[in-house]
Amino acid sequence: MTTNNAYEADMTERRWPGQETGKPGFLRPPSMARPADECRHSPLPPLMPSIHDVAAMAGVSIKTVSRVVNKAPNVSAELRERVTAAIRQLGYRPNQSARRLAGGRSFMIAFLYNNPAPSYNGGIQSGAANRCRDLGYHLVVEPMPLAGEDRFAILDRLVAALRPDGVFLVPPLSDDARLLQRLSELKLPCARIAGSVMAESFNIPTPERAAGRMVADHLIGLGHCRIGVITPPASHKAAMQRVEGFRDGLLAAGLPIDDALFMEGAFDFESGIRAGERLLAEVRRPTAIFATNDDMALGALTVAHRLKLSVPEDLSVVGFDDTPAGLTAWPPLTTVSQPLEAMGSAVIDALAGSSADSPQFTFRLIQRGSSGPAAV
Repeated sequence: MTTNNAYEADMTERRWPGQETGKPGFLRPPSMARPADECRHSPLPPLMPSIHDVAAMAGVSIKTVSRVVNKAPNVSAELRERVTAAIRQLGYRPNQSARRLAGGRSFMIAFLYNNPAPSYNGGIQSGAANRCRDLGYHLVVEPMPLAGEDRFAILDRLVAALRPDGVFLVPPLSDDARLLQRLSELKLPCARIAGSVMAESFNIPTPERAAGRMVADHLIGLGHCRIGVITPPASHKAAMQRVEGFRDGLLAAGLPIDDALFMEGAFDFESGIRAGERLLAEVRRPTAIFATNDDMALGALTVAHRLKLSVPEDLSVVGFDDTPAGLTAWPPLTTVSQPLEAMGSAVIDALAGSSADSPQFTFRLIQRGSSGPAAV
């Protein structure tokens, strides 16, 4: 009895100002109180359509509806269209919890990255998210440290909380042997873009070396013989292949490789400025600079403007990634375009089992105003 009296006393005290106990809307502010008649006659919300309703309208079994919802193969186009039409007409929404319990899947795919180039990550993420939506999955994006034990703790928490059906990695994580080993131990399906180390996971190769050679051929064809290169961080093994391809082009043209003209960057604008300052401070400065991503190329372009060098008359600049910022630079940046959204879509297909083949991608050189003939 003591407990009940205390409870009743507590409830008596919790009334809104100006409101007496027992009036409609007790424990509600007066503006939220509803008349008793309204409460008695409010209609119940309509029942949500179920998978049984869809099956009945489409004239198919519940199993067939489930196969269509889960994007399973081996469903005829005619059946798939009937089920899809019924789903649209009824406004049916699959119960994700039931799907997880029935199939032992979370319908989530995790994107792990450690790449300072936002445009690269954004393009991959956009393609992956759109493809996940098509296939009935959700994309979870998680930044990951490049080294240290923290990355394993982050991965373990992610797996424990969300139980993703798969994970995909982009450079440089796609070459993190210890991380790949941990994913294998967790028996978590993994796909990589531009991985170079041997691992059990599915890998989508990219023509980085061929693209670097393409840039070298472009600049050499314009008459440039002394070319500076702003390289990626050494941990980015895929992007380092761009540098190797560029060296291939120099050797094929019979040009010397001067290590003093290769400056390491960090894939950001500031490192492009630092490397550009060092390259353009050379007694015999280069007539062209190839930066292995657009952010660093824009840094080098800024240094050229500061030094009153005319681009491309005094200095040609070429980037890589075809970012939106390259179009707004002056002059617009010559660069290499890679199909980032298609790459993101392909890695989801690999994880979802929609494609067993490793796709082949083509990188394109886009010549704009920042590259031109070497000064005589």
